[in-house]
Amino acid sequence: MLSKLKALETRFQEEVGKVSSLKELEELQVRFLGRKGEVTQCLRELGSLSPEERPAVGQEANRLKGVLDELVKQKKEAFLLQTDRKASKIDWSLPGRRTFPGRRHPITQTMEEICEIFSRLNFEIVEGPEVELDYYNFEALNIPPDHPARDMQDTFYISNTTLLRTHTSPLQVRTMEKVTPPLRVIAPGKVYRRDSDISHTPMFHQVEGLMVGEDISLGDLKGILTLFVHKMFGEETPLRFRPSFFPFTEPSAEVDIGCVICRGSGCRVCSQTGWLEILGSGMVDPEVYRMVGYDPDQVTGFAFGMGVERIAMLKYGIDDIRLFYENDQRFLNQF
Repeated sequence: MLSKLKALETRFQEEVGKVSSLKELEELQVRFLGRKGEVTQCLRELGSLSPEERPAVGQEANRLKGVLDELVKQKKEAFLLQTDRKASKIDWSLPGRRTFPGRRHPITQTMEEICEIFSRLNFEIVEGPEVELDYYNFEALNIPPDHPARDMQDTFYISNTTLLRTHTSPLQVRTMEKVTPPLRVIAPGKVYRRDSDISHTPMFHQVEGLMVGEDISLGDLKGILTLFVHKMFGEETPLRFRPSFFPFTEPSAEVDIGCVICRGSGCRVCSQTGWLEILGSGMVDPEVYRMVGYDPDQVTGFAFGMGVERIAMLKYGIDDIRLFYENDQRFLNQF
């Protein structure tokens, strides 16, 4: 048995010198020192030895196991050191490279500024799924399957009943289903439509708002949105409410501000009108209240929605929405 252990040590030393990878080393370790390894089998045979032989053989087997463990450890450290040297090799002839600190994206900055303004007016921020049910995205907002307003939004459908949300308005319905009036919420997030040009992208960001309670009037809507415009674009910014149509509000209005490029004198950006549309709004249609179990005779309220990219483009004078998504450092460093 002693000669067998000595032969195992010699053979292991020869084989460990030939391994060329950590994987081969692990396989060799298992073959000699694993549960079914050769050294382990020798230790299990101790019971068959005479009482006189057993102490000497057991001592030698334990010594051998320690020696082999140490050889494996040394070989493993050598492999790791070699790997570290390769990874840390530096070519000192290469020119140095500056590291640039990260910054918040202009879209993120604009969205946070919008949310901060409305948070000061006690609006609570709510979030929800981007993969939405057709019911919440359309039907509960007074847009049934055959409604022509569906043609206003080129939708990414996943199935007959699920889609990528085209606006964050579904969160208004989801919130009203859970909360009794009064309530004030804003819903920021990503939305998706099949559209792409210098002013549209397939994925963009919206912030929508909802306020419901007793005796909420169009005057409240105008007052809050006027305050928002002046906080976002400056106190001197003129604005107007222009009649419009949205299926889930009645009456509805779009909000225009004086062109930030030409200051109202007329230019290519504002199509020579002196005005730029920034958001849609209106008083919540009674049908929407009925869908969520509210009594339209007891509560009133308003909703509004704006595209964050459009707000950012107007605030910073950007003429191509695609610049937000090209990750050009020269563009992003300006923010």
